[in-house]
Amino acid sequence: MSGYPAPPVGPPLRPEDERTWAVLAHALPLLVSFVAPLVIWLVLRGRGPYVEHHAKESLNFQITVLGTAMVTTVAAVLTFGLLGFLPYLVLVAGAVLHVVGAVAASRGEWFRYPVSVRLVR
Repeated sequence: MSGYPAPPVGPPLRPEDERTWAVLAHALPLLVSFVAPLVIWLVLRGRGPYVEHHAKESLNFQITVLGTAMVTTVAAVLTFGLLGFLPYLVLVAGAVLHVVGAVAASRGEWFRYPVSVRLVR
């Protein structure tokens, strides 16, 4: 792996198809967690910069939400439930931001999550 972008696996996507897949990359994690943006990114990588950007953003944010939810769950257990609301707060905030990302993608905007660890580049 030399850091070069992956070669296209198929023909470039049409702009409206890119937008549809970008919206799905933000909306589907509400149902299937990080799997949807990961599959979208792996399958459509190199076929359009817009969908690739949104799939990576959604995947990175989903990884951040899952990690934060695990940490807050441990904190809730260690405080004997005193901080038990934190995991729910993280999941609800994550869901709201995924909806915001889907709306931005449907408008054709290059959306970035405000809080996200960028592991996938």
